Amino acid sequence: MGIAGSLMVISIAWWLAFIVLLPIGDRAQIDEGHVVPGTDPSAPANDPRLGRKAVLALGVALVVWLGLFLLVENVSLDDIAWLTGGKRQ
Repeated sequence: MGIAGSLMVISIAWWLAFIVLLPIGDRAQIDEGHVVPGTDPSAPANDPRLGRKAVLALGVALVVWLGLFLLVENVSLDDIAWLTGGKRQ
């Protein structure tokens, strides 16, 4: 896997992880019982801790990248011949 492929895998995995992590730990204003006038009741009531979630998403993305990198660099079709019925042309 080259540099460009690695960067694409990391960026896609980062965005997916970040989007999954966004709602974790957040509470809506309506859940807290105090809605600030002029805001939507479903707006976050507390600090969303975006920096912490971005760093955590980077960690998840690097683990995903490492797994894919090891798979691409170390496994060939000869290693998984059972997929082709043991006959590789």
